[in-house]
Amino acid sequence: MSARTVPPLQIGPHRIWPPLILAPMSGVTNRTMRALYKPFGLGLTVTEFVSSNALQHGNKRTMEMIDQHGLEKPVSTQLWGDDPAVMARAARVVRECGADIVDINFGCPAPKVVKTRGGSACLKDVERCEAIMRAVVCAVDCPVTMKMRLGWNEEQLVYIEVAKRAQRAGVAAVTLHGRTARQFYKGNSDWDHIARLKAAVGIPVIGNGDIDDATQAMDRMERSGVDAIMLGRATLGNPWLISQIADLMEGRPARQPPAPADRLRFAIVHYRTMVQELGESRAVPQMRKHVALYLKGIPGAATLRERIMHIDDGEGAIAVVEETIESLERCAEAA
Repeated sequence: MSARTVPPLQIGPHRIWPPLILAPMSGVTNRTMRALYKPFGLGLTVTEFVSSNALQHGNKRTMEMIDQHGLEKPVSTQLWGDDPAVMARAARVVRECGADIVDINFGCPAPKVVKTRGGSACLKDVERCEAIMRAVVCAVDCPVTMKMRLGWNEEQLVYIEVAKRAQRAGVAAVTLHGRTARQFYKGNSDWDHIARLKAAVGIPVIGNGDIDDATQAMDRMERSGVDAIMLGRATLGNPWLISQIADLMEGRPARQPPAPADRLRFAIVHYRTMVQELGESRAVPQMRKHVALYLKGIPGAATLRERIMHIDDGEGAIAVVEETIESLERCAEAA
């Protein structure tokens, strides 16, 4: 029997195994995707990040963003905003709606978020960060976590100070993406900073940024000492990365990725599930980007993506993917 290579992540009463977390991604990590990706080996899933202001008004789209299947539990719901009182009210709402953990977003660098002083813009004012964290911790009876970047820019690397304030405020765990807000997604995520944060605080630290290989993930986890790994963009079109890392955490060799035809079969499952749950008009535009990622590395992918981008119905797009599967299998048989 294989021996686990890392311990579980403990956040409040939640024992999270494996310590692998799906990052919150706007327009991506809806309940359908979380439920589809959970069986690959995720210990925790996180909703799309939601506006605390929109929640207090009962915005329909926002309420859908925090909805759950139940299959993907435990679920963390991530909130962004700049007002401690509004964030506290939003935290109570998402807790009532089933959030097992409430996560505070001090990391998003998107212009639509930072222009309202939310997300990573909060890092310009560490006092306000602390006020928000204390308000949210006091508002709910579940663990509160926080995700952040290194700081607003290279001259303002406040991550250790903010994390220490988080610990004093009662925040149960901190996720650090190793870039500044100004970097957006340029350059590389700096895991040396993530290691420094782990050495500086006593609460669990989750590392995030630029993990696209299972061996690399384990190496970074060991070198930095983090308690868990958060995966984001690298899983899109490739949920098998999750399984490979989970295998190594379980102490067994990482399984081989599936053949291209099997990857595309799962893309069809993803597509049909989205259409069934969201309706064709909403699912098809969302699934175009997912299918493009499932096609990555497949011969003729650029042409196939272009064809799918011009198809407005789900079955039409699925027909193109099925045609591609047949072509791949004929080539495999000929070889």
